[in-house]
Amino acid sequence: MEKTHLSKKPKVFYGYWILSVTFLCACITSGSGVYAFSLFVKPLQVDFNWSRGEIMFAFTLLLLVVGLASPFVGRVVDRYGAREVISIGVLVVGLGFVLLSVMNNLWYFYLGYAVIGGGMAAAGLVPTTAVVSNWFKKRRGTAIGIMAAGIGAGGLTLAPLVGGYLIPNFGWRASYLAMALLTWILIPFTFLVIKTKPADMGLYPDGIDASEAVAGTEVSLSASRGLTLRMALATSTFWLIAVSFLLHLFSQMGTVQSQVPHLEDIGFSAATAATTLGGIGLGSLIGKFGFGWLCDRIQAKYACSIGIGLQLAGIIVLMNIGPASSLATIWLYVILFGLGVGGWLPTLSMLISTNFGLASYGAIFGFVTLIREIGTATGPLMAGYMYDAMNTYSWVFIIFLALYAIAMPAVLAVRRPKSPE
Repeated sequence: MEKTHLSKKPKVFYGYWILSVTFLCACITSGSGVYAFSLFVKPLQVDFNWSRGEIMFAFTLLLLVVGLASPFVGRVVDRYGAREVISIGVLVVGLGFVLLSVMNNLWYFYLGYAVIGGGMAAAGLVPTTAVVSNWFKKRRGTAIGIMAAGIGAGGLTLAPLVGGYLIPNFGWRASYLAMALLTWILIPFTFLVIKTKPADMGLYPDGIDASEAVAGTEVSLSASRGLTLRMALATSTFWLIAVSFLLHLFSQMGTVQSQVPHLEDIGFSAATAATTLGGIGLGSLIGKFGFGWLCDRIQAKYACSIGIGLQLAGIIVLMNIGPASSLATIWLYVILFGLGVGGWLPTLSMLISTNFGLASYGAIFGFVTLIREIGTATGPLMAGYMYDAMNTYSWVFIIFLALYAIAMPAVLAVRRPKSPE
Protein backbone atom coordinates (compact mmCIF):
# COMPACT_ATOMS: atom_id res chain seq x y z
CA MET A 1 0.00 0.00 0.00
CA GLU A 2 1.31 3.45 -0.92
CA LYS A 3 2.15 5.54 2.12
CA THR A 4 0.96 9.12 2.41
CA HIS A 5 3.43 11.27 4.35
CA LEU A 6 1.81 14.15 6.14
CA SER A 7 3.54 17.48 6.31
CA LYS A 8 2.34 18.29 9.79
CA LYS A 9 1.02 16.49 12.82
CA PRO A 10 -2.81 16.23 12.75
CA LYS A 11 -4.75 17.97 15.53
CA VAL A 12 -6.41 14.72 16.60
CA PHE A 13 -4.25 11.59 16.60
CA TYR A 14 -5.77 9.18 14.07
CA GLY A 15 -5.26 6.31 16.50
CA TYR A 16 -8.20 7.65 18.53
CA TRP A 17 -10.49 7.16 15.51
CA ILE A 18 -9.15 3.62 15.21
CA LEU A 19 -9.88 3.10 18.89
CA SER A 20 -13.46 4.37 18.51
CA VAL A 21 -14.31 2.06 15.61
CA THR A 22 -12.73 -1.02 17.18
CA PHE A 23 -14.67 -0.22 20.39
CA LEU A 24 -17.91 -0.25 18.36
CA CYS A 25 -16.95 -3.52 16.67
CA ALA A 26 -16.36 -5.17 20.04
CA CYS A 27 -19.57 -3.71 21.45
CA ILE A 28 -21.94 -4.83 18.70
CA THR A 29 -20.42 -8.18 17.68
CA SER A 30 -19.80 -9.41 21.24
CA GLY A 31 -22.99 -7.94 22.65
CA SER A 32 -25.19 -9.61 20.04
CA GLY A 33 -23.17 -12.78 19.46
CA VAL A 34 -22.15 -13.64 23.03
CA TYR A 35 -24.03 -11.72 25.72
CA ALA A 36 -27.45 -11.95 24.07
CA PHE A 37 -27.20 -15.69 23.36
CA SER A 38 -28.56 -16.95 26.69
CA LEU A 39 -31.59 -14.65 26.41
CA PHE A 40 -32.91 -16.86 23.59
CA VAL A 41 -32.63 -20.12 25.57
CA LYS A 42 -36.10 -20.16 27.12
CA PRO A 43 -37.99 -18.73 24.10
CA LEU A 44 -36.43 -21.42 21.89
CA GLN A 45 -37.25 -24.11 24.45
CA VAL A 46 -40.89 -23.00 24.44
CA ASP A 47 -41.24 -22.88 20.63
CA PHE A 48 -39.20 -25.96 19.68
CA ASN A 49 -38.98 -28.04 22.87
CA TRP A 50 -35.18 -28.25 22.52
CA SER A 51 -33.12 -29.14 25.59
CA ARG A 52 -30.65 -26.65 27.04
CA GLY A 53 -27.80 -28.88 26.00
CA GLU A 54 -29.01 -28.86 22.38
CA ILE A 55 -29.35 -25.07 22.42
CA MET A 56 -25.96 -24.52 24.07
CA PHE A 57 -24.31 -26.63 21.39
CA ALA A 58 -24.95 -23.74 18.99
CA PHE A 59 -22.94 -21.46 21.26
CA THR A 60 -20.20 -24.08 21.41
CA LEU A 61 -20.23 -24.29 17.62
CA LEU A 62 -20.01 -20.50 17.30
CA LEU A 63 -16.93 -20.32 19.51
CA LEU A 64 -15.26 -23.34 17.92
CA VAL A 65 -15.63 -21.72 14.50
CA VAL A 66 -14.14 -18.50 15.92
CA GLY A 67 -11.22 -20.50 17.29
CA LEU A 68 -10.61 -22.55 14.15
CA ALA A 69 -10.72 -19.48 11.91
CA SER A 70 -8.61 -17.22 14.14
CA PRO A 71 -5.11 -18.53 13.22
CA PHE A 72 -5.95 -18.06 9.54
CA VAL A 73 -7.36 -14.59 10.20
CA GLY A 74 -4.23 -13.66 12.17
CA ARG A 75 -1.92 -14.66 9.33
CA VAL A 76 -4.01 -12.73 6.79
CA VAL A 77 -3.97 -9.62 8.98
CA ASP A 78 -0.18 -9.88 9.49
CA ARG A 79 0.35 -10.15 5.74
CA TYR A 80 -2.37 -8.03 4.12
CA GLY A 81 -3.83 -5.74 6.77
CA ALA A 82 -7.05 -5.57 8.76
CA ARG A 83 -9.47 -3.20 6.98
CA GLU A 84 -11.01 -5.58 4.45
CA VAL A 85 -10.89 -8.50 6.87
CA ILE A 86 -12.91 -6.66 9.53
CA SER A 87 -15.42 -5.26 7.00
CA ILE A 88 -16.13 -8.67 5.49
CA GLY A 89 -16.42 -10.17 8.96
CA VAL A 90 -19.10 -7.65 9.97
CA LEU A 91 -21.06 -8.43 6.81
CA VAL A 92 -20.94 -12.17 7.53
CA VAL A 93 -22.07 -11.75 11.17
CA GLY A 94 -25.17 -9.93 9.97
CA LEU A 95 -25.92 -12.66 7.43
CA GLY A 96 -25.78 -15.23 10.23
CA PHE A 97 -28.41 -13.34 12.23
CA VAL A 98 -30.64 -13.14 9.14
CA LEU A 99 -30.42 -16.95 8.85
CA LEU A 100 -31.42 -17.30 12.52
CA SER A 101 -34.44 -15.04 12.04
CA VAL A 102 -35.98 -17.47 9.51
CA MET A 103 -34.79 -20.84 10.86
CA ASN A 104 -37.24 -23.62 11.76
CA ASN A 105 -35.08 -26.56 12.86
CA LEU A 106 -32.07 -27.36 15.00
CA TRP A 107 -29.61 -27.82 12.14
CA TYR A 108 -30.56 -24.46 10.62
CA PHE A 109 -30.03 -22.96 14.08
CA TYR A 110 -26.52 -24.45 14.20
CA LEU A 111 -25.74 -23.20 10.69
CA GLY A 112 -26.70 -19.65 11.64
CA TYR A 113 -24.35 -19.58 14.61
CA ALA A 114 -21.55 -21.23 12.62
CA VAL A 115 -21.80 -18.39 10.07
CA ILE A 116 -21.77 -15.83 12.89
CA GLY A 117 -18.65 -17.52 14.30
CA GLY A 118 -16.81 -17.14 11.01
CA GLY A 119 -17.74 -13.48 10.85
CA MET A 120 -16.77 -12.82 14.46
CA ALA A 121 -13.32 -14.32 13.87
CA ALA A 122 -12.73 -11.85 11.03
CA ALA A 123 -14.30 -8.83 12.75
CA GLY A 124 -13.25 -9.68 16.28
CA LEU A 125 -10.36 -9.62 18.68
CA VAL A 126 -7.52 -10.92 16.51
CA PRO A 127 -7.60 -8.06 13.98
CA THR A 128 -8.82 -5.33 16.37
CA THR A 129 -6.20 -5.94 19.06
CA ALA A 130 -3.52 -6.17 16.36
CA VAL A 131 -4.54 -2.79 14.94
CA VAL A 132 -4.71 -1.09 18.34
CA SER A 133 -1.35 -2.59 19.38
CA ASN A 134 0.23 -1.15 16.25
CA TRP A 135 -1.14 2.35 16.84
CA PHE A 136 -0.26 2.61 20.56
CA LYS A 137 3.02 1.84 22.30
CA LYS A 138 3.51 3.86 25.51
CA ARG A 139 -0.05 3.38 26.76
CA ARG A 140 -0.85 0.22 24.84
CA GLY A 141 -2.49 -1.46 27.83
CA THR A 142 -4.86 1.44 28.38
CA ALA A 143 -5.72 1.58 24.67
CA ILE A 144 -6.43 -2.17 24.55
CA GLY A 145 -8.52 -1.75 27.70
CA ILE A 146 -10.62 1.00 26.11
CA MET A 147 -11.17 -1.08 22.98
CA ALA A 148 -11.96 -4.16 25.04
CA ALA A 149 -14.43 -2.18 27.12
CA GLY A 150 -16.63 -2.35 24.05
CA ILE A 151 -17.32 -6.00 24.88
CA GLY A 152 -18.68 -4.98 28.28
CA ALA A 153 -20.61 -2.12 26.69
CA GLY A 154 -22.25 -4.67 24.42
CA GLY A 155 -23.41 -6.68 27.40
CA LEU A 156 -24.55 -3.55 29.24
CA THR A 157 -26.64 -2.20 26.37
CA LEU A 158 -27.69 -5.10 24.16
CA ALA A 159 -28.57 -7.65 26.87
CA PRO A 160 -31.26 -5.44 28.48
CA LEU A 161 -32.42 -4.21 25.06
CA VAL A 162 -32.84 -7.70 23.61
CA GLY A 163 -33.98 -9.51 26.76
CA GLY A 164 -36.04 -6.75 28.32
CA TYR A 165 -37.62 -5.15 25.24
CA LEU A 166 -37.16 -6.80 21.84
CA ILE A 167 -37.93 -10.45 22.68
CA PRO A 168 -40.93 -9.74 24.98
CA ASN A 169 -42.49 -7.25 22.53
CA PHE A 170 -41.53 -8.52 19.08
CA GLY A 171 -40.42 -12.15 19.53
CA TRP A 172 -37.11 -13.87 18.97
CA ARG A 173 -37.24 -13.82 15.16
CA ALA A 174 -37.55 -10.04 14.94
CA SER A 175 -34.86 -9.73 17.60
CA TYR A 176 -32.38 -11.72 15.50
CA LEU A 177 -33.20 -9.56 12.47
CA ALA A 178 -32.72 -6.37 14.50
CA MET A 179 -29.26 -7.57 15.54
CA ALA A 180 -28.38 -8.20 11.88
CA LEU A 181 -29.30 -4.63 10.94
CA LEU A 182 -27.40 -3.24 13.91
CA THR A 183 -24.29 -5.20 12.92
CA TRP A 184 -24.39 -3.96 9.33
CA ILE A 185 -24.25 -0.35 10.53
CA LEU A 186 -20.56 -1.03 11.27
CA ILE A 187 -19.59 -1.73 7.64
CA PRO A 188 -18.97 1.86 6.42
CA PHE A 189 -17.11 2.76 9.62
CA THR A 190 -14.75 -0.20 9.43
CA PHE A 191 -14.04 0.15 5.72
CA LEU A 192 -13.42 3.91 5.79
CA VAL A 193 -11.58 4.31 9.11
CA ILE A 194 -9.47 1.20 9.79
CA LYS A 195 -5.77 1.46 8.91
CA THR A 196 -3.61 -1.43 10.08
CA LYS A 197 -0.45 0.54 10.94
CA PRO A 198 0.43 4.23 11.47
CA ALA A 199 3.01 3.91 8.69
CA ASP A 200 0.12 3.40 6.24
CA MET A 201 -0.62 7.10 6.78
CA GLY A 202 2.93 8.34 7.27
CA LEU A 203 2.40 8.50 11.05
CA TYR A 204 4.05 7.04 14.15
CA PRO A 205 2.54 5.19 17.15
CA ASP A 206 1.10 7.37 19.94
CA GLY A 207 0.93 10.34 17.58
CA ILE A 208 4.56 11.34 18.12
CA ASP A 209 6.44 13.55 15.67
CA ALA A 210 9.14 12.20 13.39
CA SER A 211 11.73 14.06 15.48
CA GLU A 212 10.53 12.20 18.56
CA ALA A 213 10.90 8.83 16.86
CA VAL A 214 14.71 8.81 17.24
CA ALA A 215 15.19 9.35 13.54
CA GLY A 216 12.43 6.77 12.97
CA THR A 217 14.68 3.86 13.87
CA GLU A 218 13.12 2.53 17.07
CA VAL A 219 9.51 2.96 15.98
CA SER A 220 10.00 1.65 12.44
CA LEU A 221 11.78 -1.45 13.70
CA SER A 222 9.45 -2.17 16.65
CA ALA A 223 6.75 -3.67 14.43
CA SER A 224 9.26 -6.06 12.84
CA ARG A 225 10.71 -7.33 16.12
CA GLY A 226 9.55 -10.39 17.94
CA LEU A 227 9.19 -14.13 17.76
CA THR A 228 7.51 -15.95 14.91
CA LEU A 229 4.61 -18.29 15.64
CA ARG A 230 6.91 -21.31 15.32
CA MET A 231 9.36 -19.80 17.82
CA ALA A 232 6.56 -18.96 20.23
CA LEU A 233 5.15 -22.49 20.08
CA ALA A 234 8.52 -23.82 21.21
CA THR A 235 8.40 -21.85 24.50
CA SER A 236 6.82 -22.79 27.82
CA THR A 237 5.59 -19.19 28.02
CA PHE A 238 3.16 -19.74 25.15
CA TRP A 239 1.71 -22.92 26.64
CA LEU A 240 1.35 -21.52 30.16
CA ILE A 241 -0.62 -18.58 28.73
CA ALA A 242 -2.71 -20.87 26.53
CA VAL A 243 -3.54 -23.35 29.32
CA SER A 244 -4.42 -20.62 31.80
CA PHE A 245 -6.82 -18.94 29.38
CA LEU A 246 -8.28 -22.26 28.23
CA LEU A 247 -9.22 -23.15 31.81
CA HIS A 248 -10.41 -19.84 33.15
CA LEU A 249 -12.42 -18.92 30.04
CA PHE A 250 -14.06 -22.37 30.17
CA SER A 251 -15.30 -21.37 33.63
CA GLN A 252 -15.99 -17.74 32.77
CA MET A 253 -18.17 -18.33 29.72
CA GLY A 254 -19.86 -21.30 31.33
CA THR A 255 -20.91 -19.04 34.20
CA VAL A 256 -22.01 -16.15 31.96
CA GLN A 257 -24.26 -18.42 29.89
CA SER A 258 -25.63 -20.29 32.92
CA GLN A 259 -26.45 -17.40 35.24
CA VAL A 260 -29.67 -16.29 33.52
CA PRO A 261 -31.40 -19.71 33.50
CA HIS A 262 -29.97 -20.44 37.00
CA LEU A 263 -31.44 -17.27 38.51
CA GLU A 264 -34.77 -17.92 36.77
CA ASP A 265 -34.77 -21.50 38.08
CA ILE A 266 -34.43 -20.36 41.70
CA GLY A 267 -37.30 -17.90 41.40
CA PHE A 268 -36.05 -14.59 40.03
CA SER A 269 -37.86 -12.95 37.11
CA ALA A 270 -36.56 -13.01 33.55
CA ALA A 271 -36.18 -9.21 33.70
CA THR A 272 -34.04 -9.44 36.84
CA ALA A 273 -31.89 -12.17 35.31
CA ALA A 274 -31.42 -10.14 32.12
CA THR A 275 -30.54 -7.06 34.17
CA THR A 276 -27.81 -8.96 36.02
CA LEU A 277 -26.41 -10.00 32.65
CA GLY A 278 -26.29 -6.32 31.75
CA GLY A 279 -24.60 -5.70 35.09
CA ILE A 280 -21.91 -8.22 34.20
CA GLY A 281 -21.46 -6.25 30.99
CA LEU A 282 -21.08 -3.00 32.96
CA GLY A 283 -18.57 -4.62 35.31
CA SER A 284 -16.71 -6.03 32.32
CA LEU A 285 -16.64 -2.59 30.69
CA ILE A 286 -15.14 -1.01 33.79
CA GLY A 287 -12.85 -3.97 34.36
CA LYS A 288 -11.45 -3.99 30.84
CA PHE A 289 -10.51 -0.34 31.05
CA GLY A 290 -9.16 -0.82 34.58
CA PHE A 291 -7.11 -3.90 33.74
CA GLY A 292 -5.76 -2.23 30.61
CA TRP A 293 -4.64 0.72 32.74
CA LEU A 294 -3.19 -1.72 35.29
CA CYS A 295 -1.16 -3.52 32.60
CA ASP A 296 0.69 -0.26 31.92
CA ARG A 297 1.79 -0.26 35.58
CA ILE A 298 2.34 -3.88 36.61
CA GLN A 299 3.18 -7.05 34.72
CA ALA A 300 0.23 -8.44 32.79
CA LYS A 301 0.46 -11.82 34.53
CA TYR A 302 -0.19 -10.22 37.92
CA ALA A 303 -3.13 -8.24 36.54
CA CYS A 304 -4.51 -11.46 35.02
CA SER A 305 -4.28 -13.32 38.34
CA ILE A 306 -6.25 -10.53 40.05
CA GLY A 307 -8.99 -10.90 37.44
CA ILE A 308 -9.14 -14.66 37.95
CA GLY A 309 -9.37 -14.17 41.71
CA LEU A 310 -12.32 -11.78 41.37
CA GLN A 311 -14.21 -14.29 39.20
CA LEU A 312 -13.54 -17.08 41.68
CA ALA A 313 -14.93 -14.96 44.52
CA GLY A 314 -17.96 -14.05 42.41
CA ILE A 315 -18.88 -17.69 41.78
CA ILE A 316 -18.68 -18.43 45.50
CA VAL A 317 -21.26 -15.67 46.06
CA LEU A 318 -23.45 -16.96 43.20
CA MET A 319 -23.48 -20.46 44.69
CA ASN A 320 -24.89 -19.04 47.93
CA ILE A 321 -27.76 -17.11 46.31
CA GLY A 322 -31.18 -18.64 47.02
CA PRO A 323 -34.84 -17.74 46.50
CA ALA A 324 -34.84 -15.57 49.64
CA SER A 325 -31.57 -13.77 48.86
CA SER A 326 -31.64 -10.00 48.55
CA LEU A 327 -30.87 -8.12 45.39
CA ALA A 328 -27.80 -6.77 47.18
CA THR A 329 -26.33 -10.29 47.25
CA ILE A 330 -26.98 -10.70 43.54
CA TRP A 331 -25.27 -7.40 42.82
CA LEU A 332 -22.29 -8.38 44.94
CA TYR A 333 -21.87 -11.35 42.61
CA VAL A 334 -22.36 -9.13 39.57
CA ILE A 335 -19.72 -6.62 40.72
CA LEU A 336 -17.08 -9.22 41.61
CA PHE A 337 -17.59 -11.43 38.59
CA GLY A 338 -18.15 -8.58 36.14
CA LEU A 339 -14.94 -6.77 37.11
CA GLY A 340 -13.03 -10.05 36.91
CA VAL A 341 -14.46 -10.84 33.47
CA GLY A 342 -13.03 -7.52 32.33
CA GLY A 343 -9.48 -8.70 32.85
CA TRP A 344 -9.03 -11.41 30.26
CA LEU A 345 -8.67 -9.50 26.98
CA PRO A 346 -6.36 -6.64 28.05
CA THR A 347 -4.11 -9.04 29.93
CA LEU A 348 -4.03 -11.62 27.12
CA SER A 349 -3.17 -9.01 24.50
CA MET A 350 -0.44 -7.54 26.70
CA LEU A 351 0.94 -10.97 27.61
CA ILE A 352 1.37 -11.72 23.91
CA SER A 353 2.76 -8.35 22.78
CA THR A 354 5.21 -8.02 25.70
CA ASN A 355 6.43 -11.63 25.60
CA PHE A 356 6.49 -12.26 21.85
CA GLY A 357 6.53 -8.81 20.18
CA LEU A 358 4.41 -7.53 17.29
CA ALA A 359 6.08 -9.11 14.25
CA SER A 360 3.72 -12.11 14.28
CA TYR A 361 1.19 -10.80 16.80
CA GLY A 362 -1.83 -11.73 14.66
CA ALA A 363 -0.69 -15.31 14.10
CA ILE A 364 0.26 -15.86 17.76
CA PHE A 365 -2.89 -14.23 19.13
CA GLY A 366 -4.91 -16.23 16.62
CA PHE A 367 -3.38 -19.52 17.75
CA VAL A 368 -3.97 -18.72 21.42
CA THR A 369 -7.52 -17.80 20.44
CA LEU A 370 -7.98 -21.25 18.91
CA ILE A 371 -6.96 -22.85 22.21
CA ARG A 372 -8.90 -20.53 24.52
CA GLU A 373 -12.03 -20.81 22.37
CA ILE A 374 -12.05 -24.53 23.08
CA GLY A 375 -12.60 -23.46 26.68
CA THR A 376 -15.17 -20.77 25.97
CA ALA A 377 -17.02 -23.15 23.64
CA THR A 378 -17.16 -26.19 25.89
CA GLY A 379 -17.81 -24.49 29.25
CA PRO A 380 -21.45 -23.58 28.46
CA LEU A 381 -21.96 -26.93 26.70
CA MET A 382 -20.81 -28.88 29.74
CA ALA A 383 -22.97 -26.72 31.98
CA GLY A 384 -26.04 -27.30 29.80
CA TYR A 385 -25.64 -31.08 29.70
CA MET A 386 -24.82 -31.33 33.41
CA TYR A 387 -27.97 -29.36 34.17
CA ASP A 388 -30.02 -31.68 31.96
CA ALA A 389 -28.62 -34.68 33.88
CA MET A 390 -28.78 -33.26 37.44
CA ASN A 391 -31.38 -30.48 37.24
CA THR A 392 -28.99 -28.19 39.14
CA TYR A 393 -25.95 -26.02 38.44
CA SER A 394 -24.26 -26.67 41.81
CA TRP A 395 -21.66 -29.18 40.59
CA VAL A 396 -21.07 -27.07 37.50
CA PHE A 397 -19.98 -24.13 39.65
CA ILE A 398 -17.76 -26.39 41.80
CA ILE A 399 -15.91 -27.57 38.68
CA PHE A 400 -15.49 -23.96 37.55
CA LEU A 401 -13.92 -23.04 40.91
CA ALA A 402 -11.41 -25.88 40.62
CA LEU A 403 -10.35 -24.79 37.13
CA TYR A 404 -9.86 -21.18 38.26
CA ALA A 405 -7.61 -22.51 41.02
CA ILE A 406 -5.38 -24.14 38.36
CA ALA A 407 -5.44 -21.22 35.92
CA MET A 408 -4.10 -18.66 38.41
CA PRO A 409 -0.72 -20.30 39.22
CA ALA A 410 -0.30 -21.21 35.54
CA VAL A 411 -0.33 -17.56 34.44
CA LEU A 412 1.83 -16.51 37.39
CA ALA A 413 4.49 -18.96 36.17
CA VAL A 414 4.84 -17.10 32.83
CA ARG A 415 8.38 -15.85 32.09
CA ARG A 416 9.43 -13.78 29.09
CA PRO A 417 11.32 -15.97 26.57
CA LYS A 418 14.70 -14.89 25.29
CA SER A 419 14.57 -12.80 22.12
CA PRO A 420 16.25 -14.21 19.00
CA GLU A 421 19.65 -12.75 18.15
